[in-house]
Amino acid sequence: MSLPLTDKIALVTGASRGIGYASAIALAKAGAHVVAVARTQGGLTELDDEIRAATGQSATLVPLDITDGTGLDALGLALYQRFGRLDVLVHAAAMLGPMTPMSHLEPGQWDKVVALNLTATYRLIRTTEPLLRASQAARAIFLTTGRVARPKAFWGAYGVTKAGLEHMVRTWADELEQTGVRAVLLDPNTMRTRMRAEAMPGEDPETVTPPSEIGPLMVQLAQADLGLPNANVVFSHWKAQGGMLASA
Repeated sequence: MSLPLTDKIALVTGASRGIGYASAIALAKAGAHVVAVARTQGGLTELDDEIRAATGQSATLVPLDITDGTGLDALGLALYQRFGRLDVLVHAAAMLGPMTPMSHLEPGQWDKVVALNLTATYRLIRTTEPLLRASQAARAIFLTTGRVARPKAFWGAYGVTKAGLEHMVRTWADELEQTGVRAVLLDPNTMRTRMRAEAMPGEDPETVTPPSEIGPLMVQLAQADLGLPNANVVFSHWKAQGGMLASA
């Protein structure tokens, strides 16, 4: 019996650690060929080692800072030349930014968070849409946060840019309504990531869910035979009960 994502091409950003790393492993175990993108070569190599050990197959490793728009355009061209399409996109790369009052944010700090969380998302959409349209039924999954609906003091840069990401993905999803591409938003909720440790330095990490727990849901969202609405809803990790997917 074939795996659910056999012969699928899956691009994962932020793949060197955290949710991106866990997603890449889960997709590979489900049969997909993973194109892993991250700035950290060491993390990508570790990911490839784990994928090889689990599946016997290798990943395509792309050391790239996705704030480099020209680099993203080159990646899109390379994917077209090698595969001709993209079946799954998981955009997990993000930056927390300084935990500080909005009025205390330095312009340079603000620009960095906007560049990664917002502008890079636009460039990624621009680069991958032709590839996703070339797939029979592509799935694009973007990570969001409860901070969009529930703003909190000192989380301004992160919350504002994720709110912009949500609006962007919902707009794009509406534009794709008559195509085979489905773009969805996923709130992973509280997970044991480096970003979480930065935001909650006093928290015991053993009390927080490890990123590996989101793997089955990521695979489920990536499957073409799962009838998905476009991003007029946000899916939540904690709503996935008993193998059934529900929207938040």
